[in-house]
Amino acid sequence: MKEPLNRMPKRNVHEDDPLDDFTRRSITLDDITKGVYVAGTGPAVIVMAEMPGISPQVARFSRWVRDAGFTVYMPSLFGRDGAVPQAEEGAAVLKRACVSAEFRAFAANASSPVTRWLRSLAKLAHEECGGPGVGAIGMCFTGNFALTMMLEPSMLAPVLCQPSLPLDDPGGLEIAPDELATVRNRLQRDDLTVIGYRFEGDRFCTAQRFAAYAEALGDRFVARVLPASAANREPPPFFERVVASPHSVVTAHLIDEAGQPTLMARDEILSFFAKRLAG
Repeated sequence: MKEPLNRMPKRNVHEDDPLDDFTRRSITLDDITKGVYVAGTGPAVIVMAEMPGISPQVARFSRWVRDAGFTVYMPSLFGRDGAVPQAEEGAAVLKRACVSAEFRAFAANASSPVTRWLRSLAKLAHEECGGPGVGAIGMCFTGNFALTMMLEPSMLAPVLCQPSLPLDDPGGLEIAPDELATVRNRLQRDDLTVIGYRFEGDRFCTAQRFAAYAEALGDRFVARVLPASAANREPPPFFERVVASPHSVVTAHLIDEAGQPTLMARDEILSFFAKRLAG
């Protein structure tokens, strides 16, 4: 990708990440306060962590986004910030999120309430950073959120990485039908696209789900399916024991070596943000 990516110091993703190169802000929107880690300059990109939270691998991806010329907003939505995803702790975080009023883990055709706060965050980020608009990437539990955030006019570049909700319906979409119709119309009107990523053989983000996105959005949905063999074979314990399949394209299952399909996916995402958000 761009030269700035090479300047990022290597951090050990097998140790808890202090996130000390981010500024942690308490941001209140719609009478709800959440911690948000912010770093960088340039147009805003919102990075929403996968289950079970802001892991060292999620932070690494955010640094790649920052060093590619963007201001990263990384909200803390669940879990212990910076923690290596351990199996038992991660499973407990997943259970709590599944019953939280903020999420719709088991409801197809319904949007998680937290997406309203995230749309407000996109609006704020655009006001603070300027530029044509905002990008966003959701992963796993938050995978579909970037699509719902397209209801906010400043959102221009949505990326869906292994969208896994609803957990009980492999072909379901975690978005209300009226909101989906509004987003589809906007994509067509403004000539925008949505990029989705998944691995073959993913237990939580299935081929049926991508087929449902394609049916709902037509050629506005660009699907990228990576072979299972491209996944990191030694992910953190939560992904090895709880997820138990190739899953996290740009984080836990990414292989940080030149020529790897997962690294190429990262570069494509950064180029997508650059194309949509360049002033």
